[in-house]
Amino acid sequence: MELSYQEKLTLIKLNELKRASFEELLNATGLEQVAVMRAVLGLQAKGLAKLHERKERVVKLTETGRRYAEIGLPEWRALKLLRERKKVTLDDLKEVLSDDELKPIVGLLRKEGWASVRKEDGKLVLEVTEKGLNAEERPIDKALKLLAERGSVPVKEIENLVPVKELKRRKIGEEDSVTERTVEITPEGEKLAPKVELKREVSILTPELIKSGKWREVEFRKFDIKAPVRRIYPGKKQPYRAFLDKIRRRLIEMGFIEMTVESLIETQFWNFDALFQPQNHPAREWTDTYQLKYPKSGSLPEKGLVERVKTAHESGLAGSRGWGYVWSPERAMLLMPRAHGTALDARQLAKGVEIPGKYFTIQRVFRPDVLDRTHLIEFNQIDGFVVGEDLNFRHLLGILKRFAVEIAGAKKVKFLPDYYPFTEPSVQMSAYHPELGWVEFGGAGIFREEMTRALGIDVPVIAWGIGIDRLAMFKLGIDDIRYLFSYDLRWLREAKLVW
Repeated sequence: MELSYQEKLTLIKLNELKRASFEELLNATGLEQVAVMRAVLGLQAKGLAKLHERKERVVKLTETGRRYAEIGLPEWRALKLLRERKKVTLDDLKEVLSDDELKPIVGLLRKEGWASVRKEDGKLVLEVTEKGLNAEERPIDKALKLLAERGSVPVKEIENLVPVKELKRRKIGEEDSVTERTVEITPEGEKLAPKVELKREVSILTPELIKSGKWREVEFRKFDIKAPVRRIYPGKKQPYRAFLDKIRRRLIEMGFIEMTVESLIETQFWNFDALFQPQNHPAREWTDTYQLKYPKSGSLPEKGLVERVKTAHESGLAGSRGWGYVWSPERAMLLMPRAHGTALDARQLAKGVEIPGKYFTIQRVFRPDVLDRTHLIEFNQIDGFVVGEDLNFRHLLGILKRFAVEIAGAKKVKFLPDYYPFTEPSVQMSAYHPELGWVEFGGAGIFREEMTRALGIDVPVIAWGIGIDRLAMFKLGIDDIRYLFSYDLRWLREAKLVW
């Protein structure tokens, strides 16, 4: 019969004890509790030992009970003051009792007959009685002392002193269930135990064991590879971070060039003006964008670019009449946390692009909003554009649908007409979420010539800005956008991307 090292050791010690409590067996073997339990169950399965279990209801001392065991029950503390002063008011009792203890104290003292109560000048006055002066230890005091000494006491033993419901009402004790385990060796175990040879158990065959020849003197642990084990959670990327990296890799594989920028702070010039968004547009007010208090202003780019943007706003470019107002460079220099990733599109177009060319960026952006399951005030946005000679609106819809279905995993996609100051025509894209229904997650269009000509581009540019956080909800199977930034350890461990 094959026995593990723990089973052999447990059998040998059990043969010495014959019958022992589980705690006695733990002390005798010196093994961990889990190891002894596993060994006992193994021995029982082989008919060498028997495990007896007896469940019993007990009363355990609560934290309140532990405190009362140290400082005394409220009625005893109140009685002590009464014995010293003979007569006290409720205000006097505040010296020795908390507010919670003060509420029932009059009833407790009257129930025990330790005090008489009357009114004097509109106040309750308590006066110690003869019974109070000669008060002795009560059953509840004995029960508290017993619980304080032993921690837990069988219900039957406590009931001989005081009803358990009384201890529970006073928050001194609480009922619990404990299991008493006893292990007994069987006749078969007694026959086998003297024959058992206990060798040191090892789990790894080391070079030293081989060289010294001590491998002959040890016993190698056998492992059951089918046995259930504790689940281990190895280190991994945060689920949303992994999603963003996957999106980035997919776009690069599709031939897109990534646009990057170090700062989260942008001038209004790049965030609005270079995108042909007028300076009196409501989206530029404090209700729709954040403003930087210090420093308040930044600097403008090279003069020629600024002049072209100014002309586009004031009188127009490419056949446009512009917005018809006096453009303010001071307003354009104001600093703000970036409100959309499209600001990087403008920067890249002004810097220069390959024609044809495809570009994208994933950026953190900031907008005042009401937090709910589909809205954040700080979120990520994926922006991109394609520049080329023969591009049209149908190319844009095709790219967006492919992105939503193949990358985002949306089952249904629909497009609706929309308006943006810097694109014409413009479109809004929505996808169907099984829990939330139709969710808007992107806007797109063809950049207006008033914008692209000012930035030095004279060919069509199709562009889009997509709330990548909402796409992540599809891939991670969640119905609350706030969970993307959750500290919930269970979700962080178990969340899986579906591609």
